[in-house]
Amino acid sequence: MSKAAKPSLLTSAGITRWWGSWVSPWRLKRMGILGMNCRNHEFISAYNPRSLYPLVDNKLKTKLLAEEYEVATPKLFFVVNSQHEISHIEEKLMALEAFAVKPAKGSGGKGILVIIGRRGDNFIKSSGAEITIEDIRRHMSNALAGLYSLGGKPDVVIVEDLIKFDDYFKDYSYEGVPDIRIIIFKGYPVMAMLRLATHKSDGKANLHQGAVGVGLDIATGRALGAVQHSIPVTHHPDTGRALNEIQIANWRDWLLIASRCYEMTGLGYIGTDLVLDKERGAQLLELNARPGLSIQVANGRGLLPRLRHVESLKARMHRTPEQRVDYVMKTFTADGL
Repeated sequence: MSKAAKPSLLTSAGITRWWGSWVSPWRLKRMGILGMNCRNHEFISAYNPRSLYPLVDNKLKTKLLAEEYEVATPKLFFVVNSQHEISHIEEKLMALEAFAVKPAKGSGGKGILVIIGRRGDNFIKSSGAEITIEDIRRHMSNALAGLYSLGGKPDVVIVEDLIKFDDYFKDYSYEGVPDIRIIIFKGYPVMAMLRLATHKSDGKANLHQGAVGVGLDIATGRALGAVQHSIPVTHHPDTGRALNEIQIANWRDWLLIASRCYEMTGLGYIGTDLVLDKERGAQLLELNARPGLSIQVANGRGLLPRLRHVESLKARMHRTPEQRVDYVMKTFTADGL
């Protein structure tokens, strides 16, 4: 991972800047870069039946489905369905030291409140800031009203167990738990990215809020490159740790969990977000039926060649998640496809 600046995907006057050089859109196509229109029409629309969207757009449905299919996921504590429940919410929170509050239909990391502990009557966020029970009530009320949901529709609130931070990521992620986004196409893992929380992202592993994205070799789980706000970086902005040292342990297990989400949902093109729990290992956090394109920037390569390769495979050539994972680990190497 070079320290030299490698500006990423930016568009201006029909010209695009990709990893250090100005190129035209037709050249990006030759490089195999998956664009938004192609993604929407040839993959999302073609392989994701709209009737199945609620399974991933609603985090509560995703969690219940994961439990049914025995896919590891953080424990659900309780659900808040209506405003009148909020007035006595402290009774349900009394026994919880650490937890995450999420709108079931939230998107882009909006509305997620992470509590890592308590100090007296106050609650401590992952950033170290203290908030009161009234702040939590207000946050839940806003979530129920649809402030964070897709289309502003009324929502429900999930309160779930907090992931126990694994020491491996201690110097790689700041004030929050990192996650790994793996793109799954027809059950095959095709590209992966580690998202590291920063102070700027308020402890959330969300690229739009300032988290660092680290491209991962799909065959080995080692770091390939990293970006923050689409600008390449070599070290974590808060800890100073070199990002090219990252190597995800038990990488095949991560890919297997992600691959199993194909059978679980029936969706052909999805983003799977996984986290590492210190005691329970890799856990499914949520799914996305419209995964973003920035994963290509972090990896320094386009998705399209791998997607077309999977399309060319014979139907049910690899019937199980194990077969699909073993195939991509041999086929999609850092120096190959």
